Amino acid sequence: TNSEYYINLIFPNTVCSVLLQTVQTHRPLFVALHCQEVGGKNYEASMTHVDSFIKELLSSDAMKDFNRARVYLDKNYKSQEQFTALGCCYFIHESLKNIQQFDFKAKKFRKVVGKEVCSDALPSTATLEKEKFPQDYFPECKWSRKGFIRTRWALADCAFDLVNIHLFHDASNLVAWEKSPSVYSGTRQKALGFVLDRITDQRFERLPYFIFGDFNFRLDSKQVIESLCSTASMQTVRSTDTNEVDKLIFRESDNDHKVVLQLEKKLFNYINQDVFRENNGTQLLEFDRELSVFKERLHELDISFPPSYPYSEDSSQGKQYMNTRCPAWCDRILMSASAKDLLPENEEKSITYDNIGPSVCMGDHKVLLTNQPLQLVCFFFVRLNVSPE
Repeated sequence: TNSEYYINLIFPNTVCSVLLQTVQTHRPLFVALHCQEVGGKNYEASMTHVDSFIKELLSSDAMKDFNRARVYLDKNYKSQEQFTALGCCYFIHESLKNIQQFDFKAKKFRKVVGKEVCSDALPSTATLEKEKFPQDYFPECKWSRKGFIRTRWALADCAFDLVNIHLFHDASNLVAWEKSPSVYSGTRQKALGFVLDRITDQRFERLPYFIFGDFNFRLDSKQVIESLCSTASMQTVRSTDTNEVDKLIFRESDNDHKVVLQLEKKLFNYINQDVFRENNGTQLLEFDRELSVFKERLHELDISFPPSYPYSEDSSQGKQYMNTRCPAWCDRILMSASAKDLLPENEEKSITYDNIGPSVCMGDHKVLLTNQPLQLVCFFFVRLNVSPE
């Protein structure tokens, strides 16, 4: 549609300016940018905008002191068996003298020199591992782009893995509501377990790892709806053709039976969006449970920012959520226990874990940032897409 094309044309420029402004504010020495849905739905028409976005980042004044870069873009949409639409961009400041990247084929670290952009032959690129999830993980989809990319780095005597990830979404609000936890939550759990097993297997030395991207973690739909609509009565509307549930309407018992929530496959229209913004929505964190299965393997800094999805893609409504899904903390920065140990204990509170561009339209997912107090590493991730999921 025209609106999709317009967003695709404008959105990367907005993202670019916010990212560059953040770099100038925090002055990191190592920037890791993880992208999902590179090119959006209309890959063929949109990939040139992705190239422009990367070109602008590399040539910008804010990045002039970053004299080394590695950019990996999975743009080969014609190879459905391998296409993940993931992008990983790493920028290294000139003051960082001793930095190496791992060659997974030669099984050794190599010094990072110059700037390289790689998009044509990612499967044969030795400095990353890329995998799609097996198709039977998400049989509802004819084919899926979901998967992960791993790179490995050594800064002085500190070596670690960086993993870009994109897990499966909730295809239907109605299906997500049916049981607790939802069937989609189980699919994500299986896929994340697959990634953790791969990056900690016996093929390579086990190192601290940071995983950040779009986990698509959702609030427990059944329980959050029961909480939000605790005094409401539910009306079920079925399709006249198939008798399947088309929509659920929750109405107040009194107050003229006002509609509190209307739920459809791709509609979550709740009467009061403020509940997701007051105190950054943290009163709803009790329903954010998908990570609890991995509490021995994955750690996270405290969340004090509002749900990162689904923000409006209307350029005039940067703070508004769309009424397509229940707002949730889909976008996270997670780490192994050994990676968390790399963060200075007494300065943990000075590390930022937050949305950036809170008032700016940056697509349906907001960007997150974590910044070590020594300004050694700065993580962002962003979705370069126009699609609703």
